[in-house]
Amino acid sequence: MSSKAPLLVTPKALQDLRSSSNAVSILDASWFMPNSPRSASKEFIEKRIPGARYLDLDEVAAPNELGLKHMMPGARVFADALETFGVTPASHVVLYDSQGIFSAPRALFMFRSFGHEKSSVLDGGLPRWETEGLPTETGAVSEIPRSTYPAPSLASENIRSYEQMVNNATKGLSDPVAEIVLDARSRGRYTGSDPEPRPGLSSGHMPHSFSLPFNAFLQTNAVPNSGTTFATFLDPNDLHRKLAEAVGAEYAQLIVEGRRSVTTTCGSGMTAGILWLGLKLIKESTPVALYDESWTGYALRPQSRIDKATS
Repeated sequence: MSSKAPLLVTPKALQDLRSSSNAVSILDASWFMPNSPRSASKEFIEKRIPGARYLDLDEVAAPNELGLKHMMPGARVFADALETFGVTPASHVVLYDSQGIFSAPRALFMFRSFGHEKSSVLDGGLPRWETEGLPTETGAVSEIPRSTYPAPSLASENIRSYEQMVNNATKGLSDPVAEIVLDARSRGRYTGSDPEPRPGLSSGHMPHSFSLPFNAFLQTNAVPNSGTTFATFLDPNDLHRKLAEAVGAEYAQLIVEGRRSVTTTCGSGMTAGILWLGLKLIKESTPVALYDESWTGYALRPQSRIDKATS
């Protein structure tokens, strides 16, 4: 559908893009946990990159039988949203969030899965943009003409269902057709020693999965004179090292060589996008899927096997 763009761009690169082309669409894909007092839509009105539009990942989504949020939308829902943002198939879409790196990778996963290859994440998001002295705006957004965006095709091989995860879990890790499952939740939630944020939901993990907390792929950066921080991605060599620490050097090499496929998962399908993007930054051709319902969808089903071992 569109020519490929870098997975990550810096604030300077985004400024250069805006200066050289008017076919750049900036979308704020900020999202906060349901128990957070912060409101992404309110913060967008209070401060944003000039010209940005707000992409609500819970609204541009498909309904789910378990009531889960931000599930991958249907093609027409996705296209309708982009039309309201003035995005065309030729637009270079740059996605950012207000935590540096948190929800924007999930948004990029959505764009790439629908074939919009001309899409990138702003590494460091809004905090890095501000730290580098670039302008912001506030208040109501200006009206823009609605674009035309044909309903795209979804690369269904990028999405894993509950049934696929259960079937995969019956295979041993030594089985070459078994996908390697990477869990982005905290180590305590993975082992079952810490509770899940959702009341009554069991912690633990899927059989044969590996713990790789999403923040292992990120570095923390200080905002000068503020006491606050923001996240950016590690460089590819460090990402590879973190992957090897989680799954072992042999499996890490098989993943990077494309000889073992990977599925990423997390609590609700949001930070699994960080692992997806981190693996793509190591090597973009790496076969990586995402379990859309993630742990909440898995653990809500009473028939699911839940392990609580520490290994």
